[in-house]
Amino acid sequence: MRMRPTLSWTPTGDVPPGTTDPEPVAAALAAGGVLVLSGAGISTESGIPDYRGEHGSLSRHTPMTYQEFIAGPQARRRYWARSHLGRRAFDRAGPNAGHRAVAAFERHGLLSGVITQNVDGLHQAAGSEGVVELHGSLDRVLCLSCGAVGSRRELARRLEEANPGFDPVPAALNPDGDADLTDEQVADFTPVPCARCGGILKPDVVFFGETVPRERVEHCRELVGAATALLVLGSSLTVMSGLRFVREAALAGKPVLIVNRDPTRGDRHAVTRVALPLGATLTALADRLGVPVPSADHSAR
Repeated sequence: MRMRPTLSWTPTGDVPPGTTDPEPVAAALAAGGVLVLSGAGISTESGIPDYRGEHGSLSRHTPMTYQEFIAGPQARRRYWARSHLGRRAFDRAGPNAGHRAVAAFERHGLLSGVITQNVDGLHQAAGSEGVVELHGSLDRVLCLSCGAVGSRRELARRLEEANPGFDPVPAALNPDGDADLTDEQVADFTPVPCARCGGILKPDVVFFGETVPRERVEHCRELVGAATALLVLGSSLTVMSGLRFVREAALAGKPVLIVNRDPTRGDRHAVTRVALPLGATLTALADRLGVPVPSADHSAR
């Protein structure tokens, strides 16, 4: 549920290869003032799949666009049925070593901020504060008529009441909390309207086909301008909503460092791309810098 990607993008031109040497990342963190930009890849170790990569969901699943969502009740029925079921799996997911390491870096004053492209709330669950949710959060819903913002937990309660016994087996789970269900499985699902005005409810996230709110983009630009370096974690940077900050940082002469196993669209702007698993790499960096990382605590969810 992000802006529509360039699904066919592949690295071309003079793109530097990945490395297994995290030294530049360690040096940047030690200096402090690093801004983190995270993507779906940081949450895969929590059991939430990413869009791309070897097992990325885009190989079998096209996320619903905003235009589809507002076009008619059938699309919204399909979305809310799949999202209601998928949300249960999201609620069971806990922050992994990568999320906990980012939170530990922040507590020790090494970061200037965290921007995430994810909608899963796992950075906050790990203890990160002041996270900018570039694409919104699945924890909130908003009414397209009156603008009321509500709790996803409360909506889940209402959906349970409206759909007793709804418990189909999904084919797969997607990064946006959407479970793969057939048309037959969602045919009898009943969405619920806004409790205040009866209007259409939408998750408070940026769908493919939508744009990130201008004020949020400007806030992120301010964070990039104030940072000493930009550290990209687990993002292919295929969509412009994240890539623009990489370009702006590089243009301002700030080092861009990427930790991602696969090539990204931002590699040409980076001083390095560390092609190693995120959780283990960030934990090792924390240990090297003398930053203790708490053990797993799924109760934080």
